Amino acid sequence: MPPTLASLVQHSALKLTVRAGEDHLDRPVRWAHVSELADPVPYMEGGELLLITAMTLDAEDPQAMRRYVRRLSRAGVVGLGFAIGVNYDTVPDALLDAAREEDLPLLEVPRRTPFLAISKAVSAAISADQYRAVTAGFEAQRELTKAALSDGPAVLIAKLAAHVDGWAALYDTSGAVVAAAPDWAARRAARLTADVARLRERAAPASTVVGGADEASGDRVELQSLGTGRRVRGALAVGTGAPLGTAERYAVHSAVALLTLTTERSRSLQAAEQRLGAAIVRMLLSGQQDHARAVAGDLYGGLLDAPFRLVVAEPAGDGDPAGLGALAEAMESAAARCGEAVLVVPEAARLVVLAADGGEAVAACLAHEAAEGEDIVVGLSAPAGPIAAASAYKQAEQALSVARRRGKPLVEHEELVAGSVLPLLADDAVRAFADGMLRALYEHDATGRGDLVASLRAWLSRHGQWDAAAADLGVHRHTLRYRMRRVEEILGRSLDDPDVRMELWLALKATSAPEPG
Repeated sequence: MPPTLASLVQHSALKLTVRAGEDHLDRPVRWAHVSELADPVPYMEGGELLLITAMTLDAEDPQAMRRYVRRLSRAGVVGLGFAIGVNYDTVPDALLDAAREEDLPLLEVPRRTPFLAISKAVSAAISADQYRAVTAGFEAQRELTKAALSDGPAVLIAKLAAHVDGWAALYDTSGAVVAAAPDWAARRAARLTADVARLRERAAPASTVVGGADEASGDRVELQSLGTGRRVRGALAVGTGAPLGTAERYAVHSAVALLTLTTERSRSLQAAEQRLGAAIVRMLLSGQQDHARAVAGDLYGGLLDAPFRLVVAEPAGDGDPAGLGALAEAMESAAARCGEAVLVVPEAARLVVLAADGGEAVAACLAHEAAEGEDIVVGLSAPAGPIAAASAYKQAEQALSVARRRGKPLVEHEELVAGSVLPLLADDAVRAFADGMLRALYEHDATGRGDLVASLRAWLSRHGQWDAAAADLGVHRHTLRYRMRRVEEILGRSLDDPDVRMELWLALKATSAPEPG
């Protein structure tokens, strides 16, 4: 604790006597300052014990003393020390009354106690307090370092919360809370996600104070970014009932450094992991499953023992490739929170990810596209194993191609298998083919010389059954036969050819012509 007026009064060598402000002796003293100026306020910072002899003051003028003491009190002066036996044998009544009116502590200093002794006592107490704070800070640093090395970030957060006598929380790169202490702090930390998001937009290192973030508790919350590069790798929140002291500040700075070390991978290590991941993917795609397992080892081996999904992502049009990095971070963070392996391979303008089917990384991919709206398109394969990796990669690419055509941010290959082929006919090239193929029939019908398009549709829908198709149209089967011969003559193609029938049916499905009434 820093020195207080009470501790100075209790100092046996100083012999100080309290003459006013007895109820405010618990005020901390930042410094002891001597000034005989009539107005020393411009030279004060607040927190000082002002020592005077009233050499230049009219200490017996009540109005002058009221103005003098009022200015000192409003400037943050915590106490006034008056030396007797120099200019006045006792404390003047006007000064004493003014101090009592303002509740400003007034200490009587005996002649045999020099002001220098009081200054030395304050300085010694401040130094002792700083030494205790530094010692406590180093002890906290040792304890936090031990926790980081042997127990992990969650225990480190718990130790930090105890050291600051408050609460602490750790956020990952996506802004999700991954650890909080005490347990009740997780809900409080979750309410700061918007502030954490704003902090993540700033280059690391960055910090901010959220005053009164929790209205129920009135906590002062300090947010610190984690990371050494421009990209923020996470954030630390520390909530306390008052501003951090020196010892607490040491503990927070140590925690930031340690958490940065545990969350920030070196560029060389990250590059090595990416090269390893790329090699594993190439082996899988070339059918070398055994070699891929051997290279994966303990790092990625578990990922190849269960069904996985392949994700292929690219920027949408001229979109910013930074969206691929955001997707990679979201999937890696989700996997890290549950101890799940994920293999991320960034390429020049593409991101390839191999993630466990039904795992958190795949869920984060789906949620990222729904929530973030990044300017990227994603294709997701069906579940597969190592032996079918090449097929899964092709599926992801097919889903990616469909996502581009449909203008969707993400398409799963399973959607294509379970759905209909008809939505694929919405492509402009397909429509152009259909319009060109059927144009001559539409032009014929426009002259009023028959209804060849409707007849063709009815005949194809009935698989070439004359009686059924004629009944649908309400005409004689001989009339329908005549119309189909006219279709062959106009198109110059035989309806006996199954390929021609297929093309005509798809053209009818793709065309925008209305159904017959």
